[in-house]
Amino acid sequence: MRIWHISDTHSYHNLLDVPKDIDMVIHSGDCSNPRDPYNNEPEVREFIHWYKSLPIKYKIYVAGNHDSSIEKKLVTKKDFEDYNIIYLEDDFIHIDKWKIHGSPMTPSFSNWSFMKSRDKLDKHWTRSIDDDVDILITHGPPKGILDVSEDRNHNLENCGCNALKRHVITRIKPKLMLFGHIHNNKEIINAGTMKLSICDTIFSNGSVVTDGRFGKLSSNGNIINL
Repeated sequence: MRIWHISDTHSYHNLLDVPKDIDMVIHSGDCSNPRDPYNNEPEVREFIHWYKSLPIKYKIYVAGNHDSSIEKKLVTKKDFEDYNIIYLEDDFIHIDKWKIHGSPMTPSFSNWSFMKSRDKLDKHWTRSIDDDVDILITHGPPKGILDVSEDRNHNLENCGCNALKRHVITRIKPKLMLFGHIHNNKEIINAGTMKLSICDTIFSNGSVVTDGRFGKLSSNGNIINL
């Protein structure tokens, strides 16, 4: 299975160079920008129109914190499925021998979509993600893994979810853990893949933009062979 993982296209999906010989494309959220769901809806629908046209057999989408029209149900799961796009929101699907789970939830930050406070996320991951998931897709990263950004005082911090990291490493142990949310930022590179010495999971941050430099892409996503 040859997987193309992308994330955080923020309406610039047309700038992507679509690779050849891909079996599955997975987008882990933020195809759009506006906070207002009614302004957000046209961007999501335009993305769906582009996504459905990709010459790739399996297409999966998991929403992100900017996808407010999806959270408010102006764009629905059926809108994706009508175009043979798999939409996952705290649920899973089997494709070939792989069990694939997707969740849009991230730790609360400002007033965006699909967020929970950090003290509630441990229970959320416990209830929603089974132990036997092979490919785990979330919008946000586990803490300490391709998740470095600046706080309001311009100090570096790891922005990911610590509870998610604990579940991934000690309980779920998926083959792939795919996310975005935390983009490249100035000289900080988060886009890419990595492995930890303590587990066999391949971690992928598929974000394709750089903070403060929207309008051109700093990554074309990641290709992973499974």
